[in-house]
Amino acid sequence: MKFPGQRKSKHYFPTHARDPLVNQMKQTPKLYRPIVVGVGQTIVDIEARVDDEFLEKYNLSKGHSLVVEESQADALYCELVERELITHQYPGDTIGNTLHNYSVLADSKSVLLGVMSRNIEVGSFAYRYLCRTSSRMNLNHLQMVEGSIGRCYTLISDDGERTFAINEGHMNKLRPDSVPEEVFDKASALIVSSYLMRGKPEDPMPQAVARAIEIAKSKNVPVVLTLGTKWVIEGNAEWWQEYIKDNISIVAMNEEESEALTGEKDPLLAADKVLDWVDLVLCTSGPVGLYMAGYTEESVKRETELPLLPGNIAEFNKYEFSRAMRKKDCAKPLKVYSHIGPYLGGPLEIKNTNGAGDAALSALLHDMAANSHHHMNVPNSSKHDQQYLTYSSLSQICKYANRVSYEVLTQHSPRLSRALPEREDSLEEAYWDR
Repeated sequence: MKFPGQRKSKHYFPTHARDPLVNQMKQTPKLYRPIVVGVGQTIVDIEARVDDEFLEKYNLSKGHSLVVEESQADALYCELVERELITHQYPGDTIGNTLHNYSVLADSKSVLLGVMSRNIEVGSFAYRYLCRTSSRMNLNHLQMVEGSIGRCYTLISDDGERTFAINEGHMNKLRPDSVPEEVFDKASALIVSSYLMRGKPEDPMPQAVARAIEIAKSKNVPVVLTLGTKWVIEGNAEWWQEYIKDNISIVAMNEEESEALTGEKDPLLAADKVLDWVDLVLCTSGPVGLYMAGYTEESVKRETELPLLPGNIAEFNKYEFSRAMRKKDCAKPLKVYSHIGPYLGGPLEIKNTNGAGDAALSALLHDMAANSHHHMNVPNSSKHDQQYLTYSSLSQICKYANRVSYEVLTQHSPRLSRALPEREDSLEEAYWDR
């Protein structure tokens, strides 16, 4: 009788006669997988419930937004942790939010260029930043700093009044030499924000942004600007207009930021004006929904099958089934627009409006990455008879962006905890007809 452990082959399954298909699979070239690159400020939003006595102790004016020194921010954090007053700690920054949401939606890599504390304690706010960021986000290129990253304290009093205490730490210390050129080789987009231009005169962040944009433009990578807040734009609109003309391909904004930039209250007219400077515009408008404006080639325009919408531009959505292109790639450029109302009329309970615009932008970036992916892997497809900027039509992107925004509005954090369901009836064409 043979010992049960003995067998003729050292492998449990014989390997001498492998399925020939296995060998063929090995020879298949790896698929091209694009990435999205962003330059951001690493900051953590810390929310806590406090009393008036606590605010007085740290000389914080109730209901106002204040900048605090690092020593005060450290003392503030220690007491909040010690007294267990913190309710939420989640990563912030419009770029970080957008990249995270993109990686969750697309299940694909993104690269964040910014700073990170060299020494991180378990349980600290920097630790929370790393833990609550998608594992698909590549953080290997973060520049190490001897000090803390940014913090924004939202201190909520018993009467519901919010007091903000902000400490930027070292979040604006990214140097131009910390922007690696090789990460742009597979980039489908570079994303930056207006916040990056705000800081101390000695901060190197604006130079780092300029370096990233320079590399992106040299490799024909679209540069996306998210305006972030109207406070950065107000009083400085002309400078921003020139900056956008010279450096930016795509602008993402809300109705307040668009008015500060263009002077137009109507989001559609504002988007139309910005379109004179860039190739594509995404404008979110809260309960009104969102608008998109872009260019397409006259010969490949596609007329909508949906009802034509009234507005300050008559029948503006007539060609919303068209795909966006760069203006320079069009022989006869045609302006195209699209609009959509809030998904399902908006959630019954909005837990947090912070991050809804970032979520919409992440959906647009996902579509652009899908276009790059398909173009590189199936170059002979009829999908690429022109140099398109997006994979889908403006109308389809609006639907997708709208749905993703809805998901963020229903949760407390601006970062998605999961991707959208793979099959969802309400995203089908039939839903929108009901």
